[in-house]
Amino acid sequence: MSPRFALFLLASLWLSAPPAIAADPCQVLPAEAAQAQDAPQRIAAAACTEHRAWFRPLIDVDGRIGAMKVREAERTRLADDQPAWQRVIEYWRGSGLLWQAGAGDCAYGDVPAPSCRAFVIDTPWSAAFVSWVLRKARLPGFDGSASHLSYVRRAYREPFLSPYRVADPQAAQVRTGDLLCYVRGTARTYGFGALATLLSGNEPGLAMHCDVVVGITVAPDHARTAHLVGGNVYDSVTMRRLRLTQGDRFADLPMRSASDPDCSPESLYACDLNRQDWSVLLQLRPAAELAGLAPASTMPVAPGTYASGAYGSVAPAAANAVAAGVPATPVPDAPRCCNHCDPEVGLPRCPVAPARPATP
Repeated sequence: MSPRFALFLLASLWLSAPPAIAADPCQVLPAEAAQAQDAPQRIAAAACTEHRAWFRPLIDVDGRIGAMKVREAERTRLADDQPAWQRVIEYWRGSGLLWQAGAGDCAYGDVPAPSCRAFVIDTPWSAAFVSWVLRKARLPGFDGSASHLSYVRRAYREPFLSPYRVADPQAAQVRTGDLLCYVRGTARTYGFGALATLLSGNEPGLAMHCDVVVGITVAPDHARTAHLVGGNVYDSVTMRRLRLTQGDRFADLPMRSASDPDCSPESLYACDLNRQDWSVLLQLRPAAELAGLAPASTMPVAPGTYASGAYGSVAPAAANAVAAGVPATPVPDAPRCCNHCDPEVGLPRCPVAPARPATP
């Protein structure tokens, strides 16, 4: 073999080699991370456990998504054998937001009534997922909400009470446990500046989405990547990968413009699923500051319902006593009924409260 041909062969092999891929931090997270002393590890453990349960769907650094093995409304079972739609109800219930969201039909028993699948399909649950993860991780000072805007606004207005601080996602350093958020919709874009102006006012609602940073990895070629996990991302719990600089800031974060066309064969750049109106990075405060915040809330019990589990079925006050370590006396289960009844469920319709007399 001539030297020239050998060099040509080596160059061909180098050009055809697959790019270096960063490892999945969820796959190397130690089992004891859920009980770790530091909050970032507990947050990553909670989000990663759910991502594995949904069969690890991925949006890569170029904004491409792979096949989805299971979606929110399906009876298909997750990796731990629970139907996908029932797991979504657990996010609502475990975050304490089930009744806030008006899901009365989903509140009874360990297995939700099939009629509540309509609630799962029709109601965005990404904020409930984030709230569930942070409550599961026992993050001090966090108030869950069915709206991302609520806890983003709290971080902006009450920086000494919230476990997060607001930062410009195109300039701030990223760490495990942070939340990266974008504004949904196509009518306009905000970016960090316009969103900060909105947060200082009384805007009642703004459609947003936040992902949880679960880890930062370094590939063999030294490329750094942030791995984020979000709920209700294409009807699943999905990981997103974004490029980082050597200083762990987002590298050329793909930003959506209000004038962007829809994804089409003529506008392939608009098909990048990472191209969003990234408007705020919620940076997790240091451990010393988190220690001074209000303790994390226990898993709540919705008013008027009964919780069942290791202690049997107990009324709300008793369940709260159990959470505090006080023995409780089991009481009978509440009668089950439904508001939007599905014929296959076979439950009676919940009684309607009598109308209040008109004021003379």
